[in-house]
Amino acid sequence: MTSLRDEMITVFGASGFIGRYVVRRLAKAGYRVRAATRRPHLAHELRPMGVVGQVQLIQANLRNPDSVARAVDGAAGVVNLVGILAEGGRQTFQSLQADGAGLVARAAQEAGVERFVHVSAIGADPGSPSRYARTKALGEQAVLEAMPGAVILRPSIVFGPEDGFFNRFADMARFAPALPLIGGGATKFQPVYCDDVAACALKALDHEGARGRVFELGGPGVYSFRELMEFILKTIDRPRLLVPMPFPVATMMGLGGEIAGALPFVEPFLTRDQVTLLKQDNVVGAGGEGLGRIDAFGVTPESIEAIVPTYLARYRKGGQFADKRKPA
Repeated sequence: MTSLRDEMITVFGASGFIGRYVVRRLAKAGYRVRAATRRPHLAHELRPMGVVGQVQLIQANLRNPDSVARAVDGAAGVVNLVGILAEGGRQTFQSLQADGAGLVARAAQEAGVERFVHVSAIGADPGSPSRYARTKALGEQAVLEAMPGAVILRPSIVFGPEDGFFNRFADMARFAPALPLIGGGATKFQPVYCDDVAACALKALDHEGARGRVFELGGPGVYSFRELMEFILKTIDRPRLLVPMPFPVATMMGLGGEIAGALPFVEPFLTRDQVTLLKQDNVVGAGGEGLGRIDAFGVTPESIEAIVPTYLARYRKGGQFADKRKPA
C-alpha cells in the first residue's frame, strides 16, 4: 500500500474525462487530492480512488474567484484541466479557457503554490480563426504570466472509455447508413490515451526540467480523419459509406448543431468552430520547434489499436460478446 504524503494537490476539472484519471494517478502516488468541481454532489465516484479521506471534494467555479481561492488554499500543487469543446450559456471558451485559467493561476500564485500543471491542447494559437484554439492560447499566456514555472501540456485528441470522439462516431454508425468525412477526411490526428495524459500530469508536478515549458502529447500513431472512421467501422464490424463533406457544407451543419445545442440538455454534434479546427492537422510538431514531447516524462503511449476496441465492442451487433456467439 502506498504511504500517504503530506502534500495536497488541487485538481480543477476533477470530475471530467481526463480529471478522473488524474485523480486516480495522484491518489495512487500517495498525494492527498482536493477535487475541485462545479457540482461535487455529482462526483462521489472520485472518493473511492483513494483511501478514506484521501480524496476530498470541494465546490469551485472558475467564474467565482472566492471559490477558486478556497480550492487552492494550502495546496502544494495545482492541476488545471478545465476546458470545453462547445459553448453553452455562461460556459464560454473565454470565461473558462482564457479568463478561468488565468484566475486559477493567479490564485495559486497568491496562495504560495509552487507547482502548477495546465492542460491545454495542440493547436493553441492566439492567431487562430478558431475561438477554441485562441482561448486555449490566451489561457496558456495567462498561466505563464502568473506562474512562470508552470508546465503546459497540449494533448492531441484524447481517447479512452468515456471519450467523445470514438464513442460518438461508433454510436452514430449504429443507426446512420453513412459517416461524414468533414473536409474530405484528410485532417491528421495523433490520438493520445487519457491515462497517458494523466501520467504526464503527475510526473510534471515534480519534473524540474519541465518548469516553464510547453509539451505536445501524442500517441504512437498519426491517422487521417478517414483512417479513424475506417478503424471505427472495422472495430464495431458495421460497414458504412464514408461520404466526403466539403467544409462549407460542414459549416452549415455546424450552425444547425449550435441552434440545436441552445436547447436544454442537447449537446451539439458539430459546431462551426469545430469545423474551423478541422482545417488544421492536430499532431505533435504543429506548434513549432522547441516544444517537449511525451517521452520527456518517461511515458510510452498506448495505441488506439490496443485500447479502443476494448470499449467500442458494445457498439457491435450483439454487443461486446458478439464474436463469442458466432458459431465455430
